[in-house]
Amino acid sequence: MPDRPVRRVALITLGCARNDVDSEELAARLGGDGWAVVDDPVTADAVVVNTCGFVDVAKKDSIDTLLAAADLRDAATDAGGPKAVVAVGCLAERYGRQLADSLPEADAVLGFDAYPTLGSHLDAVLRGEKPAAHTPRDRRTLLPITPVDRQAERTERAGPASGPPVLRQRLLGGPVASLKISSGCDRRCAFCAIPTFRGAHVSRPPQDVLAEAEWLAGQGVRELVLVSENSTSYGKDLGDLRALEKLLPQLAAIAGVVRVRAVYLQPAEVRPSLLETVLTTPGVAPYLDLSFQHASPSVLRRMRRFGGADAFLDLLARARALAPDLGARSNVIVGFPGETRADVALLERFLTDADLDAVGVFGYSDEDGTEAATLPGKVTPATVRRRQARVTDLVEQLTAARAQQRLSSVVEVLVEEVAGGLAHGRAAHQQPEVDGACTVRLPAAEAARVRVGDLVSAKVVASEGVDLVAELLDIVDPVTVDPVV
Repeated sequence: MPDRPVRRVALITLGCARNDVDSEELAARLGGDGWAVVDDPVTADAVVVNTCGFVDVAKKDSIDTLLAAADLRDAATDAGGPKAVVAVGCLAERYGRQLADSLPEADAVLGFDAYPTLGSHLDAVLRGEKPAAHTPRDRRTLLPITPVDRQAERTERAGPASGPPVLRQRLLGGPVASLKISSGCDRRCAFCAIPTFRGAHVSRPPQDVLAEAEWLAGQGVRELVLVSENSTSYGKDLGDLRALEKLLPQLAAIAGVVRVRAVYLQPAEVRPSLLETVLTTPGVAPYLDLSFQHASPSVLRRMRRFGGADAFLDLLARARALAPDLGARSNVIVGFPGETRADVALLERFLTDADLDAVGVFGYSDEDGTEAATLPGKVTPATVRRRQARVTDLVEQLTAARAQQRLSSVVEVLVEEVAGGLAHGRAAHQQPEVDGACTVRLPAAEAARVRVGDLVSAKVVASEGVDLVAELLDIVDPVTVDPVV
């Protein structure tokens, strides 16, 4: 029997860093099934769109991307072009059959349970078959309610966090990579639907995380960004609430890794010992990605969250006592049901006092299946837009002023690009993709020596909004393994 001809698949990833990791896991699965992963959808036999289903803007982007891929398929000829378009990811998991019915342009809509056999599903689609659309259900029901009972039933059905220690093929390249430490969330924030389609919180065993981290280091990765739905819950289903504190130093000690960054931290779960580990461990970025969401205690209670301006400022003060130059970012939601002008004023005072390096400002909108969608006291869309614009303007001024405070300081920058006598990258207080960046001017005599993956020290001489401009001082840790590109 002749060998099956090589088939090519293009993976298009939308949404967050967790989806980036999921796509790299899918690439490894597909490669194991004989599929060749290609960058250009025009050269592919099938296009797989890893969708985002978080908020309306992300949903629209996912649908537009699927339609664009369908246009490529419809224009394909015998000489080339994709023959199939398949939706996976959060939008597909969340809406399943509803998405398939409203978007017949997609040849298949598959949920997380289809990931282990995605190659077979693609083969079926190319044979002209129509796989049954995913049937959504609340993924929190797939595992025991008690976290410590979950590991015994941890299977592929629990979601994309399961699987072998290293099941990944790098798609993005470069010296920075996300490393998933857990999947799912046990919190019940009133505005968030993520737990229903990502499931209950499941931690990856530390040995699996370390094995993948070592593999990534062998691929030339220098910074590991630890991602999850809630990193501060890591280990509770392993019976160890200090698991993250133990894991961070082990990751930082891996040969070749110069920086480990923990993100998606819940303020109410940041214990003093975890705070100390994050901010004082060599090789761990002194950086706090804290989901404040608001500063008004009354709004936060309606959100089913904890804290308020005073508690959050106290947390930041304790953090800065440990690391005065730390980086801190957050996200806030304006226009939540019942929010008053006084609540917005309190939020603005908090942001002014918090001195954050970066803040994402989101306008509230109802999400299907969430408690908040049923709450009274809805703020009109026009008012939400006005409040979002006002807080965004304030944040831009505050974060630019924060960047100016770093003038004359010395930062360590992980180089991600070198061109035209300049090195571009991020300092320890800058999370890739979501925060500012740093441009380092290279003396002519040093320009040829600085390479992608080097960790360099530089003196900040200017700021442009949240971005910094610096002058090279030294190469602190030169790269020895070229990053995969």
